[in-house]
Amino acid sequence: MTRHHPSRSGGQVLVDQLVRHGVDTTYGVPGESYLAVLDALHDSPVRMVVCRHEGGAAYMAEAHGKLTGRPGVCFTTRGPGAANALVALHTADQDATPLVLFVGLVPRDHTGRAAFQELDLRGTFGASAKLVETIDDAARIPEHLARAFAVASSGRPGPVVLGLPEDMLTDTVRVVDATPAPVADGALAPAELDRLAELLCEAERPLVVLGGSRWTRPARADVRAWAEAWSLPVAVDFRCQDLLDNDSEVYVGALGYGREPGARALGPGEDAPGALGDAERLVQVR
Repeated sequence: MTRHHPSRSGGQVLVDQLVRHGVDTTYGVPGESYLAVLDALHDSPVRMVVCRHEGGAAYMAEAHGKLTGRPGVCFTTRGPGAANALVALHTADQDATPLVLFVGLVPRDHTGRAAFQELDLRGTFGASAKLVETIDDAARIPEHLARAFAVASSGRPGPVVLGLPEDMLTDTVRVVDATPAPVADGALAPAELDRLAELLCEAERPLVVLGGSRWTRPARADVRAWAEAWSLPVAVDFRCQDLLDNDSEVYVGALGYGREPGARALGPGEDAPGALGDAERLVQVR
């Protein structure tokens, strides 16, 4: 259910949405472009972890998203502050980590005038983010945040960037808080599971490559039990070494950089002639 609020600043509305979305910790480097948000955070249950460098702050948020499966949240100011966070955004994009990056921007009437540290948000982050938007109307903050958190978490998770013009955050508005949008979980239909069983029965040298994000402890236990029941060799993808205990009888090693010799003979690569030449030999679980 939504509820009406008295007049609030844009910064207060934004922080109230973070609370509605279950955010308990944010990371960032304070900047003058989003002081209204910092003021609202001071009196909120959301903890602000103050960092010395935006790259470190964004990587903390990225790690938060990896560990919890919920979007990590980072705040930076414009220009070099936002640019410093780009490398972590690139990591979140490649590793399918849910992340929401808020960037303080120049006032709206300064846009396009080469104002101090003005930044083309879409041009800078568009190639590394699932969604890049600028909130020009404080009354639409609940809408923008609900969409940002849903996009960051749905499908293949990834980073979302929201620009916050400095003067927008000090506007006073009356607006209804948005209910968080539900995020659908992926699933396989019984017919697809039957087809998978048929392919595995026909395969001569099957190999499971285990990777991706959003793995819960029960899901990891389930995939291990499934692989062991079928006696399927399992290789883990780059930076996914924790998805299968190395003491499992079906663990054959890690792929990616520094791949193990045993996995090298089974996994893809120019140094493994004919490896994975038959599509029926490869089962990717992500």
